Amino acid sequence: MLVTPEQLLAFTAAAMLITLSPGPDNLMVLSQGIARGRRQGVAFGLGCALGCLNHTVLAALGVSALIAASPLAFTLLKFAGGGYLIYLGWQALRSPGANFRASAGQDSAPLATTFRKGLIANAINPKVVLFFLAFLPQFVNPAQGPAGLQIAVLGLVFTLQGALIFGCLGYFSGAIGQWLAKSRRASQWLDRAAGSVFIALGLKLILDRGH
Repeated sequence: MLVTPEQLLAFTAAAMLITLSPGPDNLMVLSQGIARGRRQGVAFGLGCALGCLNHTVLAALGVSALIAASPLAFTLLKFAGGGYLIYLGWQALRSPGANFRASAGQDSAPLATTFRKGLIANAINPKVVLFFLAFLPQFVNPAQGPAGLQIAVLGLVFTLQGALIFGCLGYFSGAIGQWLAKSRRASQWLDRAAGSVFIALGLKLILDRGH
């Protein structure tokens, strides 16, 4: 058996605790759901979760180790990820809030677009790359088979539980957005708040000197 039930249970418990703990992904999903509505929140959350598949592939193939060992590669990826978050924040700051007010708090933007934003925001985050590099191998047992295949299985499990948790976060935060949808001033404030969160996270990612 490639991954034992005990191994899978321990990993899933640890993964859920990590996903539930406050962090950039949670903040982004919550802010998107509150500002844009539950459907947009769920779409963004699912995008964030599925972005983990990118890090799983990198960890399984050993590319993450190269990124971690190369200051230039890490810096380039860090600036790309931070720049993208700042771009999303700037878009939110410029929004008049009209989409939020439409249809009881539901943003009219295509769900595929919101999903793609969450996917890219997670997939190009170098901190998540390094996290997967450090976290997944701790649950690998070389005696049970190829490490790369075990990492792939564990990464898929992490993605599935992340999709469930982030989807729930987006759904319930969106309910708050629906309740506030009729207030134009609240709509504009939530847009500004969501944009500020994205920009703050982007700047933090860029300015963080950790490697």
